[in-house]
Formats: sequence, C-alpha cells, structure tokens
Amino acid sequence: MRLITALLATMAMQLALAGDAPADLPRDAAISGLAFLTEETKALQHDDFANPGLLWVDRGRALFNQKAGKASCRSCHADELAGVFVRYPAVEASSGQLITVNDRINRCRSRQQGLPPLAPAADELLALSMFVAAQSRGEPYAVSIDGNARLHFERGRAYFFTRRGQLNLACHQCHDQNWGKKLRGDTISQGQPTAFPGYRMEWQSAGSLHRRIQDCDAGVRAQPLQQGADEYKALELYLAWRAGSLPVESPGVRR
Repeated sequence: MRLITALLATMAMQLALAGDAPADLPRDAAISGLAFLTEETKALQHDDFANPGLLWVDRGRALFNQKAGKASCRSCHADELAGVFVRYPAVEASSGQLITVNDRINRCRSRQQGLPPLAPAADELLALSMFVAAQSRGEPYAVSIDGNARLHFERGRAYFFTRRGQLNLACHQCHDQNWGKKLRGDTISQGQPTAFPGYRMEWQSAGSLHRRIQDCDAGVRAQPLQQGADEYKALELYLAWRAGSLPVESPGVRR
C-alpha cells in the first residue's frame, strides 16, 4: 500500500510540475473550519478558561520554563517565540531538510539541552508545540515556498490531489470540491490547518495536525503514515500555504 501510494504521489507531483494538476482553492477564499462549528463549540474555543487545549498549553509553558539537561528552553528564548509558529514548516539551512516546529524543538533538545529527541506522538512534544503555537494565535501563516522549499511544497500538493485508499478519494475532493456540504451529521470544511495542534472532541484529547491527517487517511481506508513522516511534513507546508491569510487558532477546538 505504501509503495502504491508513493508511486501515485510521484505521478501526481510530475503532473503538478507540468502544470496539468487541478487548480488550488484560491487562497483569498480560505475559510477556517471554525465557521462550520456550532455556536457552543465556537464559544468553547474562544474561552481561555474553558478551552481544554489550554491544559496542554499550560503544561508546555511549564516544560518551556523547566531546566532539563543542560538548560531550559527559556534560557535561550526569553521572548517565548512569539510569531515563530507561522513560519513553519521551513527548510533548515544547515541540513536542507524540511522541518516542523516539532523537529525544531527536538533539535534544540539535542543540541542545546543534551537530551534525546521526543517521539513524534509524545505528549511532552505535543504540549511544547501547542505552547509555541499559542504564541502566534491571531497571526496569519507566513511559510515560504521559495527556493529549496518548492520541491517539498509540490510534494505536499501532490499528496493533497492524489486519490488513495479503498474509497479512492483525494483530499481536494472533500475540501476543495465539496466543502460546505453535509457528510452525515457534519459539514465538510475546507480542511484548513488553523486549529492544530489543538483539541478534538472525538479524541477527548489534544493532538497534532499529523494526527488529524492520519484520521483522514484512515477515513478513506488508506494506510496512515507515521506522525512526522516526510509526506505529512510536505502536506503540512502545502496546507499552511493554502490557508492564505487565515490566522492561527491553536489551540483550536474541533468536533
């Protein structure tokens, strides 16, 4: 299944580079998933005393301030990284790799604190990333897709437009072609990433954007990739670009 998915993604990327792929949703037409929620859920997201995602933000703040290994995060980042989240994923100049906020946290752990990296799905990593993301609440995404980032962007775009799973569906068929329509009791959103990392009621927990993508892959009966997979990082870059000027909502609340 993974081999087939990789081959299809490669074919779709070649079409994208040739200019034959379906058109992107206009970035100036981007609508947050918040618009499709009930008034009660919207109120829950906006209430910093009731939003359950703030529990992870508070834990992340404690981890950020706590000395671990050689130093605390705050010993280097006194300004709490305001505005940093909106620039990720980004290509790291020293390695040429596309890295996410989670990757940056783990690099700091290894290089500055002398600690082993946290697993992609570790709750400590989720808490730290939610704390970092919360510093950018209200700011629009500002990822770069120029230079070395372009190939990663095209790879993520190819993933979005590639049919997969037993249902043979691509992300764009739901989130570009059918947003606003009903799927059982839910309204299909545009699949914007603005709420994540955030809290999802179905999970009764917080989770990363990669965890949400895993659920979509499982929903079309495809084999989900691991959180932190290169394909998911590339898709995260494409989604952050696709969000246009939408502001970060993390920690958002979703159904």
